[in-house]
Amino acid sequence: MNHAPALSVRQGLVYVSTAAVAWGTGGAAGALLHGAGQLSPVAVSFWRFACGAALLLTVARSRPSWRVVLLVGPAMAVCQAAYFAAIAEAGVAVATMITMGAAPLLVAAGGRIFLGEPLGRTGLGCAALAVAGLAMLTGGAQTVTPAGAGYALLSAAAYSFVTLTTRRMPADGVAVWGFAGGAACLLPIAAAGDLLPAGHTVTSVLLLGYLAAVPTALAYGLFFAGLRVVGGTTAAVLSLLEPVVAAVIGVVLLGERMSAVQVGGAVVLLCALAWLARGELRDAPRQHRGSGTC
Repeated sequence: MNHAPALSVRQGLVYVSTAAVAWGTGGAAGALLHGAGQLSPVAVSFWRFACGAALLLTVARSRPSWRVVLLVGPAMAVCQAAYFAAIAEAGVAVATMITMGAAPLLVAAGGRIFLGEPLGRTGLGCAALAVAGLAMLTGGAQTVTPAGAGYALLSAAAYSFVTLTTRRMPADGVAVWGFAGGAACLLPIAAAGDLLPAGHTVTSVLLLGYLAAVPTALAYGLFFAGLRVVGGTTAAVLSLLEPVVAAVIGVVLLGERMSAVQVGGAVVLLCALAWLARGELRDAPRQHRGSGTC
């Protein structure tokens, strides 16, 4: 039973936005971990889930939820594995654009069909504008193979499933046991390769600690908590802060460059998020009664 005080819509928006910002740092941490510890993407995902579950378990101490382990855990594992497979097939830009661009639309459709959530014009308009900004940010569509597009859409579908199915579950239990189930699914695949980090061991441990604590335990905990008061489509669109943060980190810390079109895309995306947050706050009284609209 979750006895945590009810969140306001404003707090929920802050929670989801903070989670997206934290996720944006995870890509850089994972890339550094791959270089320092020579770990495969699947191994990085396994340790991220396993350490995140252990960390949250020491704080939340929630009872096991087999529904979360058997439903949410595999979906989270599929989301991660399919996304990395899409990157291998199509590259980071296209994989990100398809996965994160399709997610808000799939969440909106799923929420309407399965949860009866109305599709507000503000939410749909913001989603379309955010997807356009994302396309600009990632440099526009490039040639993509059917396999690359399929993996990206599978990742988006798994993400949408997690978003919709966890909206009415206790936030701490979803995070802990979702990570546990995801780690169990990824373990056989990760164990087939190099499961333990090599090379710079101390650096790898520090990076794993950060990856488990900030982009995983903290971010997902805040995201699942925010989902209790924020509409699913709104949460999915706000999650598009992740590629913006990742792009800023790439420019500031990794020496990457952004074109004028990409900068414009980031501005468009941020404007869409601000518009969406304003609409969500305007409808806050109705959302507090459990409508979950966006």
